[in-house]
Amino acid sequence: MASKTLALGAIVAVVIAALAILYITQQPKPAQTTVQTKNVYVVYDIGGRGDLSFNDMAYLGASKAAKDFGLGLKEVQSRTQDDYVPNLRAAARSGDAALIVAVGFLMTDAVKQVSQEYPNVKFAIVDGYVPDRTNVVSILYRENEGSALVGALAALTAYYFNCTKVGIVLGMEIPVLWKFEIGYAYGVRWAERYIKQKFGKDTKFDILYIYTGSFNDPAKGKQAAEVMLSQGVCVIYQAAGATGLGVFEAVAEAGRKAGKNMGPPFAIGVDADQDYIKPGFILASMMKRVDVGVYTATKMAVEGTFKGGVLELGLKEGGVSVSTLDDLSQFLEIGIKAGAVRQEDAQKIIETVREMRSKIPAWIWDAIGMLRQDIISGKEKVPLPTTQDQVVQLRKELGLGRVS
Repeated sequence: MASKTLALGAIVAVVIAALAILYITQQPKPAQTTVQTKNVYVVYDIGGRGDLSFNDMAYLGASKAAKDFGLGLKEVQSRTQDDYVPNLRAAARSGDAALIVAVGFLMTDAVKQVSQEYPNVKFAIVDGYVPDRTNVVSILYRENEGSALVGALAALTAYYFNCTKVGIVLGMEIPVLWKFEIGYAYGVRWAERYIKQKFGKDTKFDILYIYTGSFNDPAKGKQAAEVMLSQGVCVIYQAAGATGLGVFEAVAEAGRKAGKNMGPPFAIGVDADQDYIKPGFILASMMKRVDVGVYTATKMAVEGTFKGGVLELGLKEGGVSVSTLDDLSQFLEIGIKAGAVRQEDAQKIIETVREMRSKIPAWIWDAIGMLRQDIISGKEKVPLPTTQDQVVQLRKELGLGRVS
């Protein structure tokens, strides 16, 4: 009897074990957990990529950061200003944003609104001022410093070629562009003092300026430059995004009509090294390193050092500079990728720019280097207008003349 009980017990144990195995194998398997790739979102203003300037520089910084830090890159284009808030919200809701970058001053109010709605999402805005949010870093530049350098370069070059009129073509009249305008004029007036000191000559430059009201209309830029050229301006600085491409076109056309293959007349580029766009007719570019700002903000977000506030970059920090021949090859690649330059033309462009620069006397480049050091040291203080009243007063003091 005992043996039968033991046998029955063994059978029951086997059955229970089998049922247990069957139960386990029939249970749903736990979902595989995957690590979600974080993204850096770049929300462009109207105009967006392809301006060979401001927006393309933002892309350059974001793409380098994405590569270096193992992030995805998502680009969002704004067709109108009504797209700012929806675009920023969509990126914030995604849940995969390491950082959302708003490219341009005009998105300031939208960033203020959406960053408040999503306090746990990190934002950066280029040229916007949102200083009181721990989840927003405002990337600002001392464009007045870099613009002073190219203002001096414009005036000294004009003087060398027996010209006393220089100009600046700008986009929309917004506070950030006052820094370009006033900095440029300050540099021109500095050049007058330098000429007096070096050559003992009293020279007075006319400084003409015009706001086109657009960052994405090359035809307006060309028209503005043609008016200036017709009035005897021989160097024109453009601070107008894609609108400024028309300035280059007008200057190059005027030069070629005069039988020249290089300036004068000259244009001066902005934001990126644009010297390659019309080689020989672009004296230099005031480089505003939007790429450095975007890269730095992304790095802070990834490494845990992001704390909001202001990230300000000037000459001392390498945030602004005057383009050099060493910059040219790197930025030619932007033009090649955008289809604005053919790969097979690259070497010829480099040779043309080098030849053009060699025709500008060394004392001019030395003077620009001296001004740069004096600004960094604080010996020269370039005005920084922040209000309408200030810019109006500075225009009067510096003697700027608006082109009608």
